[in-house]
Amino acid sequence: MLTELLDRVRRILQVDVATILHLDAHAQQLVRVAVSGSVHGGGVDVRVPVGQGTAGRVLRDRLPVVVEQAEPGELPGPASAPALRSLLAVPMIAGTDVIGVLQVGGSRPRKFSSDDIGLLQLAADRATQATQARLSHLDRAAALALQRSLLPPRLPAVPGVDLAARYLPGHDTGVGGDWYDIFSLPSGWLGVVIGDVAGHGLHAAVVMGRLRSALRAYELECADPAEVLTRLDRKIRHFEAGHLATAIYAMLPPGRDCVHLSVAGHPPPVLVSRDRPAELLSLPVDHPLGFGGGQSRRTTVIDFPDGAVLLCYTDGLVERRGELIDTGLDRLRAAVEPGPAETVCSTVMTKLVNREPIDDIALLTIHRQAEPGRLATGGAA
Repeated sequence: MLTELLDRVRRILQVDVATILHLDAHAQQLVRVAVSGSVHGGGVDVRVPVGQGTAGRVLRDRLPVVVEQAEPGELPGPASAPALRSLLAVPMIAGTDVIGVLQVGGSRPRKFSSDDIGLLQLAADRATQATQARLSHLDRAAALALQRSLLPPRLPAVPGVDLAARYLPGHDTGVGGDWYDIFSLPSGWLGVVIGDVAGHGLHAAVVMGRLRSALRAYELECADPAEVLTRLDRKIRHFEAGHLATAIYAMLPPGRDCVHLSVAGHPPPVLVSRDRPAELLSLPVDHPLGFGGGQSRRTTVIDFPDGAVLLCYTDGLVERRGELIDTGLDRLRAAVEPGPAETVCSTVMTKLVNREPIDDIALLTIHRQAEPGRLATGGAA
């Protein structure tokens, strides 16, 4: 699309070459991403340090620059620049930021009129829109790749429980910071976490990755879920200031007969067993991570009998536009029944997600398997 735009600009302005350069803010370089026409060769993948030549002046002043007779090096690409005699360059502006430069050049001296400048600026605005769409697509693809690389490729085989999980990226708001994690600790306890970083896109996914790594480190040092989340909260407020996240961190002892949970602003998990219908656990809910305020975090211990299922999720599973969240929670509770983790996950996703989700969805199910001795005793009775 950018190349087609440059072809039209080159024909209308009757110039020899038209070039788009994007700003690489980290490298502080202008990178040539599209070119139409050439003078003595020179293609894409040319990099120019910020501050050099015509493009550098455009970035600095945020204004068009006209050069009736170009000096050597003013057009990116040492092979093509010496043959150019005239240049016109305009900024590509997105919001308040200059994200690149669109410039044209000719092999003969030329005066560019105000109409020429206006036309090229209009083309730059169109190129900016196309660039933003491209960057948004790349951002989403990178966020999805990062997010999926951080999710467990397969759930661990853990004595006493069977596990299942789902993750679906949202199509409307883009990939965000939803995540889940399960791991065995050296003590024999099982650690389980599910969380959601506020926001969407690559940055939210990056923050999520940092939180996941930090939380894993704290879990090796702390035996109390509330203490783990307290440390993670401190980390967010210092190193990720301005970000918020919700999370549930749970720990199951080697016997798997109970669950220790601490909740940081996250939707309540669902518990169901053979003797009790599905219920949303009534747990103390502490502030989201990054909120501050000095509130002490709390851990709650619940029974986890044989055959019980604990289901944790992010809000994308139950939230719908124009609908109270309580309606979605009721729908979730009605869909959860005792059974193998994989069956529970599949049933919930089928009943609650009948179209492409608007927001990310993370779902994690833990099913406590009945001990063979107890199962046989129950059968004899």
